[in-house]
Amino acid sequence: MTYIRKVKTASGATAVQIVTKQQGKIIRLKHIGSAHSKTELEMLLSVAHKQIQGEQLALFTNDPNPTQMTIKRTFSALLWNLLKKQYDQLGFSGIDDEVFESLCIARIVEPTSKIDSLRILEDLGAEKWNRGKLYRTLDRASGQDYRKVITQACFDHIHGESLSLVLYDVTSLYFEVQKEDEYRKPGLSKERRLEPQIIIGLLVDKNGFPLGLQSFEGNKAETRTILPVIQAFQAEHNLKKVTVVADAAMLSTSNLDELTKAGYTYIVGSRLNKVPYEIAEFSGSKALQDQQIVVSEEKNYRIVYQYREKRAALDIRNIEKQIAKAEKAIAGQIKINRTKFLSIEADKKYLNLELIEKARALAGIKGYVTNLGIPDKEVIACYHQLFQVETSFRMMKSDLKARPIYHQKRSAIEAHLTIVFAALAISRNIERQTGVSIKQFIKTIRPLRSAEVKIKNELVLIEPEIPKSIQNMLKKLSSGH
Repeated sequence: MTYIRKVKTASGATAVQIVTKQQGKIIRLKHIGSAHSKTELEMLLSVAHKQIQGEQLALFTNDPNPTQMTIKRTFSALLWNLLKKQYDQLGFSGIDDEVFESLCIARIVEPTSKIDSLRILEDLGAEKWNRGKLYRTLDRASGQDYRKVITQACFDHIHGESLSLVLYDVTSLYFEVQKEDEYRKPGLSKERRLEPQIIIGLLVDKNGFPLGLQSFEGNKAETRTILPVIQAFQAEHNLKKVTVVADAAMLSTSNLDELTKAGYTYIVGSRLNKVPYEIAEFSGSKALQDQQIVVSEEKNYRIVYQYREKRAALDIRNIEKQIAKAEKAIAGQIKINRTKFLSIEADKKYLNLELIEKARALAGIKGYVTNLGIPDKEVIACYHQLFQVETSFRMMKSDLKARPIYHQKRSAIEAHLTIVFAALAISRNIERQTGVSIKQFIKTIRPLRSAEVKIKNELVLIEPEIPKSIQNMLKKLSSGH
């Protein structure tokens, strides 16, 4: 026996349920929804009747009072509201620009062109802006320096006044244009592209939360970006002392001297072109042990070297792959293309045994340069936090699709980067609270859609049922933990 049951809830609403009994016992109970008005109750009862009827033909087709119910539209209001709340909680609403807010949220949900963002906003149930307003917002974002407001809000969010360590790295964004200009120039590309590009310097805290972003001309040397970014960050937030952690690409003697003269402390990866003297001396008398540390003291800094067996095994495997590749090139089986251990003299191709031997000797060894007076293991631990800035860059380029960039003027490109930066901050904050990647978060929440249902001549908004597992995730988000 299956029937519809109406039950009063503690909140005063009326729950509509489909109950199935067998031999006087309830064997199945399906909750259809809770009504807070007569119209909603009428709609839920209609839904329940249709579910019971299923594929069966109605016994009486001439119902004198049929309920005419149609769905006018569905949209992801829950996702919009959650992202908007995060935008507000981070303090970005201080900008007071609803179009900019919409573009930031759309970038997180489905990164696409500014025009196509209108489609995303419609799917979220947000206000639909016209094309002109989108581009005027880009002008305002650049002209009124929205990025300064965003970065200050990010700094305040992490209570940056007590900040002592920041992570820095750079990447390149290329443009599918043939002609360069004063900003977009060909340069050393991490993606090995030949097109004009720009250089992006990103500053994050030890958890990967973004604190600052600055762009440079495409032919700017990476080592020349770190000092202006750190100086601007320190001046903007009136910080007395900052330690910067960066990878080996930032390393140059003049660069480190400039950082020291400017009063900064640093931990930077060291490029190893030969076996360090201290390592050679140590390993001459005994073998290096796993996690063995050897220190070299220089005039203004020290270099902490560490050997790890796991890293050595990976390095050796890569060396063997490169040797095999070089041998195939020598045999004419593959084209000569970026083959590390291959040497060519006139028409002669051969393995560079000296280079192979040096690579094997360096396997498993990593160097860290610092002018900090902290323990060696702490230096290494701080440097290993760099994966956080790498993660943020991957998110910018993959999840938030910082490129392709369709804009031509530098002001518009900078405005676009400000939108991406704000979206990155929201995304990283959500990931920290929920423990779920932003991609999975969107994939989970977006299908929970609200619906505008027309019953006779009245519109009723129906909210989605949220599964318990998702409720638990949203509790973490609302609590901020």
